[in-house]
Amino acid sequence: MLNYIWAFMILLGIVYGAFTGNMEELTNAAMNSAGEAVSLCITMLGVMALWMGLMEIAQKSGLIAKLTKGIQPFVSFMFPNIPKGHEAREYISTNLIANVLGLGWACTPAGLKAMEALSKLEEERGNPQYTDKGRLRDASNEMCTFLVLNISSLQLIPVNMIAYRSQYGSANPAAVIAPALVATFFSTLVAVVYCKIKEKK
Repeated sequence: MLNYIWAFMILLGIVYGAFTGNMEELTNAAMNSAGEAVSLCITMLGVMALWMGLMEIAQKSGLIAKLTKGIQPFVSFMFPNIPKGHEAREYISTNLIANVLGLGWACTPAGLKAMEALSKLEEERGNPQYTDKGRLRDASNEMCTFLVLNISSLQLIPVNMIAYRSQYGSANPAAVIAPALVATFFSTLVAVVYCKIKEKK
């Protein structure tokens, strides 16, 4: 669907530029945007390499394991029906930690693994929502809770936003840290309250 939307927008821009006599400006804008995209990718690659390296150091030093263990009470509070020791808890914890550290690209694999583990958990429970082919028709409560928490995404350091601001010449790229922390704190708080209310219902 997104492919059709983007194709429509591009064609609309070309047609509008042709009818208004702005094809030269349109061509220049396309070329400049392509150059900016490459430059932004290089910047993001450097930032990603830095933070992934730091995450690797944190993992090897045992910091990630300690953080994962430290948030287990929160995981138990949010997901009381997931058995202790289940692999889904580890993936969920890793995903949440990566989100808090602002590593959106690093949390994606853990998030996918968490969803897969939660799906297997429902299959092990013999949930009637499964079809004959073993596929889940509807998301489980744990899946929905995890997704809401993931979207609310409490962030201590919004790495992506800082990188974007730096790329486009911000005088103080890190100035976004405090507002982002406040905004994501309240979004996560609302997510937690919402999930617990829905869980009771």
